[in-house]
Amino acid sequence: MKADVVIVGAGPAGIFTALEMIKKGSRQKIVMVEKGQSVENRRCPKNKTKKCVNCKPYCHITTGFSGAGAFSDGKLSLSYEVGGDLPTLIGPDLAQETINYADQIYLEFGADTHIEGLEHEEERKEIRRRAIQAGLKLVDCPIRHMGTEKAQAIYLAIERFLQENGVELYFGYECSNLILENNVCRGVRVSNGKSDLEIYANHTVVATGRRGADWLEKLCAEHNIAHAPGTVDIGVRVEVRNEIMETVNRVLYESKLVGYPQPFKNKVRTFCQNPGGFVSQENYDNNLAVVNGHSYKEMKSDNTNLSILCSHNFSVPFNQPIAYAQKVGELTNMLANGHILVQRFGDILDGKRTWEKELAQSNIRPTLPDAVAGDITAAMPYRSMINIIGFIKAMDYVVPGFAATETLLYSPELKFYSNRVKMDTDFNTSLQGLHCLGDSSGWTRGLMMASIMGVLMGRRIAEEG
Repeated sequence: MKADVVIVGAGPAGIFTALEMIKKGSRQKIVMVEKGQSVENRRCPKNKTKKCVNCKPYCHITTGFSGAGAFSDGKLSLSYEVGGDLPTLIGPDLAQETINYADQIYLEFGADTHIEGLEHEEERKEIRRRAIQAGLKLVDCPIRHMGTEKAQAIYLAIERFLQENGVELYFGYECSNLILENNVCRGVRVSNGKSDLEIYANHTVVATGRRGADWLEKLCAEHNIAHAPGTVDIGVRVEVRNEIMETVNRVLYESKLVGYPQPFKNKVRTFCQNPGGFVSQENYDNNLAVVNGHSYKEMKSDNTNLSILCSHNFSVPFNQPIAYAQKVGELTNMLANGHILVQRFGDILDGKRTWEKELAQSNIRPTLPDAVAGDITAAMPYRSMINIIGFIKAMDYVVPGFAATETLLYSPELKFYSNRVKMDTDFNTSLQGLHCLGDSSGWTRGLMMASIMGVLMGRRIAEEG
């Protein structure tokens, strides 16, 4: 098969590449291949089974059109200061300008017009004051919350728009390798398990998301694509009663706090806050179960969950940060018999494991009912655990009650974006004809920043015709 552009991965980065090409009037042939299914065919059986059944050959929450983000909380961060390091490559002004542009596209396809975090100025100042006193930085970031169920409808509308405008979508096809000729990328080889397909194109855009970070890292090593080990995030998903987070939820909706706790001073941050949300399980390759959080527009729980992530950077001689994080996850899964592990914060401080009966007696009822009570500290690296404990104690000054005995910590929460692909400002890699976008490239984190990377890529390719 021949095309002008082949896009591997139908997450936000790949979607917005195709979308922007269409909006710019490009007549180039676009082929998009996706390992998972279309939005309308993505189904998580947990809604019926009430527990994760470890779907094969892939998890429907992390894989499929719109990627993992649309099936989690569906939040769009509207500030260039949030969402990864792309602004350091393209400049903060262009990043913010493109965020504003992409945001309008989301609105065109049905996103909620309300923006969280712009009101309650005096109360925001008070939260910032307390954060400063606790040694934390509050990052201002307006949020447009699509919601898990609404995001699916928005991306379904985008999917149909792409199809109506000639984009060829191939679902159930996994990329096995690149097609190289004289050190130039000419396309990709893909397979659906029954038939193999070679797709030749002038531009090959790899946008496989966090789900494909490990695969892309191996691809870079195999074909000598210039890259460098970057940051890997290891942490926990914290769950508290809504009453504890009431003010922060109302004023900010999502509190983005950053700190560098003693004694290690690693960067620790909050991420993906879900007021009235639900803790969820996602499954990666090799049966790796990781924790995440969902937030719906209509359906609400009594709890708020958010992740606390500790950033790790490795140098000589070790250069496999993704493998390191996977080992942490595997060890935690082992202790939980293949499930997510949950422990009360007070039990961690007391040096004991948590028992099911203690969870049943608590004010906080876990929104992930099949999480296994146990001891996170038996698997979490010492450095990460000490950083997380110090950060939670600092958070308690900003949000009184956050470090309560009954506060729940779920593990493992892992973010795989560690492979930083070296590119120029037009997203050209060291391999001619190959571009890497989104979270798997190591440059973005989250829906919006991946989306704007796709917008800029689409504009660049559209200039050719």
